[in-house]
Amino acid sequence: MSAATATEAGLSSRSRALQLLGIFSGLTAGAWLGAAEAPTKLVTLGLSPMVISLLMVVGVFLARWSLPALILGTGSIRADARRCPHLIIWAILAGCLWAVANTLTVYAIRDIGLSIAFPLWNSNSLLGILWGFLFFNELRGAGALRWLGVLGGTLVMCVGAAVLAIASSGAHAPGINPMHGVLAALGAGALWGTMYIPYRKAYLSGMNPLSFVTFFTIGELGMMSTLSFGTLGAQKLFAELSSARGVIFWLMLGGFIWVIGDLFQQYAAKYVGISRGIPLSNTNQLWGLLWGVLVFGELHGRSATTYAQVIGGSLLMICGVGAIAFSSATQKEGTQWRVAAQRECNRYGLASDFVEARLDGRQSAGEAAPSRGLLDWLFVAIATAVFVYFAAIARVPNLPAHWTPAIFLSIVTLILLAACGLRLWRTTRFQ
Repeated sequence: MSAATATEAGLSSRSRALQLLGIFSGLTAGAWLGAAEAPTKLVTLGLSPMVISLLMVVGVFLARWSLPALILGTGSIRADARRCPHLIIWAILAGCLWAVANTLTVYAIRDIGLSIAFPLWNSNSLLGILWGFLFFNELRGAGALRWLGVLGGTLVMCVGAAVLAIASSGAHAPGINPMHGVLAALGAGALWGTMYIPYRKAYLSGMNPLSFVTFFTIGELGMMSTLSFGTLGAQKLFAELSSARGVIFWLMLGGFIWVIGDLFQQYAAKYVGISRGIPLSNTNQLWGLLWGVLVFGELHGRSATTYAQVIGGSLLMICGVGAIAFSSATQKEGTQWRVAAQRECNRYGLASDFVEARLDGRQSAGEAAPSRGLLDWLFVAIATAVFVYFAAIARVPNLPAHWTPAIFLSIVTLILLAACGLRLWRTTRFQ
């Protein structure tokens, strides 16, 4: 075998390994993103959706600064910011979109329930496919079979979403206006689908996902604070926060769990693209269905028709997700991804060898190894102290819940965390 042939085989093997890693990351993200939405059931206790979303974002903020500091160190984050300063504003913009979308999901859960709202806002898959093709050369050169898989999967997802929308309008959902819940869920999907444009732009420019999410959270917290103060006013907001002291920990924990899921989602978007990564992480609809039905008994007492619509619609969407996810990128499409990456290099004056190395999940030549210092441990200590304090004053919410399936689902998500996290470390060192 010639040296050129051996190199080509090595690159092909590396590409396959990264695609499998992206698929695994997307599926793990689905489990954690699904679990993160469970605390939003507290809206049924009368808490304002704005307060719930704000407290979740506080938990997100603490996690997004402490976890990257713990895993790579703030030195790596600063280095990424110096190389790609233009991506900071993109990350903040993405964070703003996320904050609005997350607030809409709370309204959706209040009006139509968790098991129905999840698949509706996961319509963001459709936008992800569109933006990936238009802006980042995804699916170009993919071949007829892969196009069929993606488009066929999209059609199946649309049918599943329509079935779920019909179920929500006649299922006697917990809210008094289920149509508002449907619109809120679809609006969240539109915003989240658009949010992935900065994601993909960042990773084609070589920025580490852990660096990107650190700046992302500035937009999240800033936008959520603006929405909360603007909607409720300072006096009412602080009054509601005071009355919610006993459940602040659970809402912040939901935000922390969401960050773990989102980190895996970021790696999925990096290694398989947003047209495939979003549908993979949108398997959270299945986890949302399991949490909603098994733990919170959302469909208890409903008619057999409603059960059939919700379960059938979810299964249809999952089949569509599978068709899209397993239409893996070909070598020709991978070449088109690198064309898009080179376009970013030319536009912003980035070093091609650095971007190429990051696309392959490795450090570039001469790049300093990640390290942690006093500042990093300070971030971790502050975040831990805040969570410990609110855990000490927390009370168990008075929600009807079945704890045996909740414990089982939690164990499964922890196993996925350990397995996928270990594979990410071994394959890419979290690059």
